[in-house]
Amino acid sequence: MSRIAQRFAELAAAHRAAFIPFVTAGDPDPGTSLDILRRLPDAGADLIELGVPFSDPMADGPAIQASSQRALKAGVTFENVLEMVRAFRKADTHTPLVLMGYFNPIHARGVEHFVAEAARAGVDGLITVDLPPEEDEILRTPSALHGLDVIRLATPTTDDARLPVILSGAHGFLYYVSVAGVTGTKSISGEDVKRALARIKVHAQIPVAVGFGIRTQAEAAEIARFADGVVVGSAIVSRIAELAAAGRKDLVDEVVEFCASLAQSVHAARARNVVEMGR
Repeated sequence: MSRIAQRFAELAAAHRAAFIPFVTAGDPDPGTSLDILRRLPDAGADLIELGVPFSDPMADGPAIQASSQRALKAGVTFENVLEMVRAFRKADTHTPLVLMGYFNPIHARGVEHFVAEAARAGVDGLITVDLPPEEDEILRTPSALHGLDVIRLATPTTDDARLPVILSGAHGFLYYVSVAGVTGTKSISGEDVKRALARIKVHAQIPVAVGFGIRTQAEAAEIARFADGVVVGSAIVSRIAELAAAGRKDLVDEVVEFCASLAQSVHAARARNVVEMGR
């Protein structure tokens, strides 16, 4: 069983949804970024999405685009991302790490080489935003050989004919993109997501996590009542940007505290839902 599958199994047994923070590797600088990454599990992160900085992140909104630019300006390369993962794994061998990014850097490095390096470093899964299911065998085959989960995405426009194509060959969890468009630019509708997940879970044999548009504790808690995982990205990287711009020396503490508040909301919401259902 992969680390991702194991973690979701543990959470299901505990009647908890997963809190999944997203941070961009190297943002605002490599040292600070690693400090944040190392402290996320103690702040309540059940899985972590680590963004690979890319010059043209077309699925991302202004906040995450800016985080990529800050990391690239700081000189962050894919090798630096792997160094971060290796450093994280020295102290934490349990928390699943998922690299989220685009296919161009994978292709440039060589798919098999990329996958082997990521697996050796301690990566558990890959989300490749611009690689559709019909074309991801080039990534899935070597990933399977190295024990990496290739995580696929569904969206509000994914219909019942398309859904089986997405789920066939998907591993780890399904990432449901809750709003149409790029990250961090639209507000989430809990009722819309609830209806979508009810339909998806009829077909899905893996957990379903929800991301895009979740910015507050209240929104995270609402989604956690019916999703298997809650992904928060733009709100976190926006907090990093604001604190970095202000030159705050307590940046890491503030970001970790914000993530802890989100984690508490996610974990409490599912437990509360279970109690209410049992009444």
